Amino acid sequence: QVQLVESGGGLVQPGGSLRLSCAASGFTFSIYGMGWYRQAPGKQRELVAAISSSGGSTNYADSVKGRFTISRDNAKNTVYLQMNSLKPEDTGIYYCNRPTAVANWGQGTQVTVSS
Repeated sequence: QVQLVESGGGLVQPGGSLRLSCAASGFTFSIYGMGWYRQAPGKQRELVAAISSSGGSTNYADSVKGRFTISRDNAKNTVYLQMNSLKPEDTGIYYCNRPTAVANWGQGTQVTVSS
């Protein structure tokens, strides 16, 4: 079955950086677009970055544009999220999934931006 395992979160000061990873299994990774979602405390889960199946096209929420970069390695069945210039409002649990064919959610990885 589909399995998505997120990692790389942590506590970071404002202005810092983190790189998240999502290891996917149980499906043909290379034919699906992938996305990173964020669920902030008390808010609904939102899509913050997406990448096409080939990696040739990316899209970002306005709130992270210019600071976050999504990428993927189809040979490793892994999607990444490089997060720079982090702000307190980036705090939340980050998940990966397939925007056009949402699978069961993984456990996510907690990102906390605080001084």
